Amino acid sequence: MRFDIEEFKQRAKEDYEAAWHAGPSVLTPPSVDRTYPRLQYRCATPHPVFATIQKLRETYLAMGFDEAENPIIVDEQEVYRQFGPEAMAVLDRVFYLGGLPRPNVGIGKDQIEKISGIIGRQVSEEDEEALRKTLHAYKKSEIDGDDLTHELAAVLKTDDALVVEILDQVFPEFRELKPESGRQTLRSHMTSGWFQTLGSIWEKVPHPIMLFSIDRCFRREQAEDAQRLMSYHSASCVVAGEDVTMEDGKAVARALLSSFGYTDFEFRPDDKRSKYYIPDTQTEVYASHPKHGWVEVATFGIYSPSSLAGYGIGVPVMNLGLGVERLAMISSGSNDVREMCFPQFAPRQYSDSDLARAVSLEKEPSAAGRQIVSAICDVALPNATAIGPCSFKAWEGEISGKNISIYVEEPEEGAKLLGPACMNEIFVQNGSILGVPDTEKFATVRKEGVPAGLSFLQAAAAGAVESIEIAAMCGEGTTVQFKMARLPGDINLKIAPYAMRYITDNNRKVDVRGPIFLTIRSEINP
Repeated sequence: MRFDIEEFKQRAKEDYEAAWHAGPSVLTPPSVDRTYPRLQYRCATPHPVFATIQKLRETYLAMGFDEAENPIIVDEQEVYRQFGPEAMAVLDRVFYLGGLPRPNVGIGKDQIEKISGIIGRQVSEEDEEALRKTLHAYKKSEIDGDDLTHELAAVLKTDDALVVEILDQVFPEFRELKPESGRQTLRSHMTSGWFQTLGSIWEKVPHPIMLFSIDRCFRREQAEDAQRLMSYHSASCVVAGEDVTMEDGKAVARALLSSFGYTDFEFRPDDKRSKYYIPDTQTEVYASHPKHGWVEVATFGIYSPSSLAGYGIGVPVMNLGLGVERLAMISSGSNDVREMCFPQFAPRQYSDSDLARAVSLEKEPSAAGRQIVSAICDVALPNATAIGPCSFKAWEGEISGKNISIYVEEPEEGAKLLGPACMNEIFVQNGSILGVPDTEKFATVRKEGVPAGLSFLQAAAAGAVESIEIAAMCGEGTTVQFKMARLPGDINLKIAPYAMRYITDNNRKVDVRGPIFLTIRSEINP
């Protein structure tokens, strides 16, 4: 079935409005309704690196560049063809690919006896010969490593788990294998792929050739730090044709980076001078950004004819490249590429607004029940200081087919209808969740903190109504009492686990203590 996002949005909107019109919530207005997550609209957050990649792709395509994918595995000889004598210095920073060799496994009498003990029966001569052939086929790469366990299980007529035990205990050759490196490397820069791509197509397609590729590169840094990673994304393009000059590089840089808010540009000679560029053409692009000032954002140059000749390319080629992570760091204001790329491994930061959204109700009434919550609050607040014993009818109507009356009352003589903490409201200040009254002592909390949109009375009433609705379904009335609050659950509050973890990790606190002393009773009318 095809997923229609517009239909989904419309149905969600109708669902939301229907539930809201069923009874406006006393807890929070619809724009910040946190009580009913099903009705929320959530704006998903893109990763800054991939958001930057997407914007670069759109810009390249709008500029007329075709998208390409270059080889990610590059043979060592390609680096020599491109860099010449400088290749050894370049190869010092690349990752060589390796693998485990196939062991030459011998099968003797001792091995057969151990195998027999593991599988619980004597290995026959036929099975022994089939076992030898299977291991030999594996050595010759006729059987893939992924299939070895299954093949041996079929030969020995046993299950895979026992074969794993056999490989571990009978054939130590497998456990003692050490990887061996070959001559293939992981691409350390996009140029190594452009030479191969252009060498294959330059005589077969119309000129000028305009290609771009945004993909991973790998560089064996001595260590990762705030500015560099061993795996990064390169956004690279080439323009190949008879009339290609340095002006093409400047024009591409201006057009590409202007979409990121850069305005003025400076082009400065790059002292690094890679051997695959014509001398004095390697250029650093500095751009003026309204927020960040002058920053280096890209490098371009004209490929050396000698490097191009190694691939039979007979036209000039301009190459421009930039590091996606660097551009994303500038755009997002990040100071550490590790935290930007892998936020899941960095300490998570939440604002007071984020934590306020993490406060919700533990027990929630139905949509219709929210009207009852509102009615309870409307009756309880004006009579908060009434002296008990006293009782006030807050609502009368039908719940689950039963005619129900609901009262707010104080059964004890001399006590007030509402305890002092009923009027406390939830605020988040400096990472702490606090329940405070509207007094001078807590004026700073109420002024500087972020309201969670809940009071102790509202939360307790919501929990009571949920219990009343359940009792009504059983044809019964019920009495719900709240006494001294020490924990969020005592007043029907719930704090999301991630928020609690953040609060404890950062030595913040949750303080919702206070005397509630609220009694809400329901009875079934005749």
